[in-house]
Amino acid sequence: MNGLMKLMMAVICVLFTVCISAPAQASTLNQAAFKNDLKAIAKSSYSYFVDYTDPKTGLTSDAMRFPDGKAEEAKHTSPTNISMYLLSTISAQELGFITRKEAVQRIRTTLHTLDGLKKWNGLFYNWYNTDGSLKTDWGQFISQVDNGWLTAGLMTAGQAYNELYPLTSKLVNAMNYTTLYDPEVGQFRGGYDVVTGKLTDHHYGMFYTEPRLGSYIAIGKGDVPKEHWWKMFRTLPPEWDWQSQIPMGPTEVYDGVSVFEGHYEYNSVKYVPSWGGSMFEGLMPGLVLNEKKYGKDALGLNNARHVHMQMAFAKEKGYPAWGFSPAATPEGYSEFAATPLGTSGYKDDGTVTAHASFLALDYAPAAVHKNLDELRKLHAYGKYGFFDSVNVKSGEVTKAYLALDQGMIIVSIANHVKKDVIRNYFHHDPIAKKPVDLLRNEKFSIQ
Repeated sequence: MNGLMKLMMAVICVLFTVCISAPAQASTLNQAAFKNDLKAIAKSSYSYFVDYTDPKTGLTSDAMRFPDGKAEEAKHTSPTNISMYLLSTISAQELGFITRKEAVQRIRTTLHTLDGLKKWNGLFYNWYNTDGSLKTDWGQFISQVDNGWLTAGLMTAGQAYNELYPLTSKLVNAMNYTTLYDPEVGQFRGGYDVVTGKLTDHHYGMFYTEPRLGSYIAIGKGDVPKEHWWKMFRTLPPEWDWQSQIPMGPTEVYDGVSVFEGHYEYNSVKYVPSWGGSMFEGLMPGLVLNEKKYGKDALGLNNARHVHMQMAFAKEKGYPAWGFSPAATPEGYSEFAATPLGTSGYKDDGTVTAHASFLALDYAPAAVHKNLDELRKLHAYGKYGFFDSVNVKSGEVTKAYLALDQGMIIVSIANHVKKDVIRNYFHHDPIAKKPVDLLRNEKFSIQ
C-alpha cells in the first residue's frame, strides 16, 4: 500500500511539474517572439526617419502620404517632430539598428541646425520648412507643448551622449518658458502669436493632457514655480456643469495649494479624464516621464485605467481593434478618442491608430500583441511599419506615415524592450530630477 501511494504521489508530482512548467516555457517563448516582432516593427518605422530626414539639416519631414501609390512628402517640421527624431535615433541605437557613432553624427547635425534657427526668447517656432530654406513664414507661432517636447528630446540626447551635452544644455537653458506663463492664473498660455504679438487667450488648464510635460520641465528649469503643478485641473470644477460628467472627489493640499482631486466614472471604474479622451493626451508624456514608477498612485495608475477603458470602449462598440487617438485620415488629420474618457470628448467613428497601442505597451503588453495582430489583418502595415490609421467599420486604411506617430511607436518599443531606457536618460538630467517629488507625492481619488 505504501509503495502504491508513493508511486501515485510520484506520478502526481510529474504531472504537476509538467502542468506548471509547460505554460511558463510557452509564455517565455511568446514574450521572446513578441520582443523580436516589436524590434522588427521599430526597425521598419525608423527607416522613415532615415529616408525622410534631410542629411544636411537633420530635420525630418512632417509626413508622407501614398494616395493611389504616389508619394507626397510634407516638407516641413515642428519642434515635436524634431524631438521624435532625436528620441527615435537614440532608440534605434539602443535597439541595435545603428551604431553609436551614426547616432551621434545624426543628432549633432540636427543640433547645429537648431542652434542657427530663428527663435523667440530661445523658444522655437511651430513650423520650419525642410526644403533647405528653413523658413518660418507660415509657422509664426510659439507653442508651449511643442517646445516642451523639443526640450525633452534635447535633455535626453544630452544624457545619452555626453559629448553632445554642451550644445543640448545651451539650447535648453536658452528656452525661456517664463514668457508663456500666466502667474495670476498659475497656468501656461497655449502659446504666442508672433504676427499679432499676443499670447493666446486660452490656458493649458487640464492636467491629464500632453502639455504637462512642458510644465514639468519648466518647473525643473526654475522658469516657473512648483505651485504651477497644483494649479492645473485634475478635473474641472464641479460647478462647470457643461462638462460630460460632474466630477466627485476630495480637496487635498499639496505644497500649500488646495487641489480638487476629482474623478469621473466609466462602467464603475474611476479615472481622471483628459480633455478629449484620446490616448496620446494621457500617455504620450510617459515616453520620457516615468509616471508608472514615480506616479504609481496618480498618473501611472490613471494611465493604466485609460488603457483598459479604451479596450472596454472598443468592445462595447463591437470593434475588432482598439486605440483611439488623433491621426491621419484620407482627407487630412483629425481627432479621435474613446469619447467618454474626455471632459469634452473627441469623436469616435471607428478610426483606430497604431501609435495608441504602442503607448499602452507597458500597461497591457498581451492585449497590445493581440491588437497588433488585428491591425495586420486589416492590412494596416506597410514599408515603414503600421500605416497611420484604419477605420475598423469600413476597412479603409489611411496610407500615410507621420513623424510624430512613428516616433511614439519607436520610443515606446525601446522603453518596453530595453527597460525604460529613454525614460532613464531623461530622468538622469538635473532638470528632470528636481521636480520628481511632484510625481511621487500626489494621490488621485481613483484608488
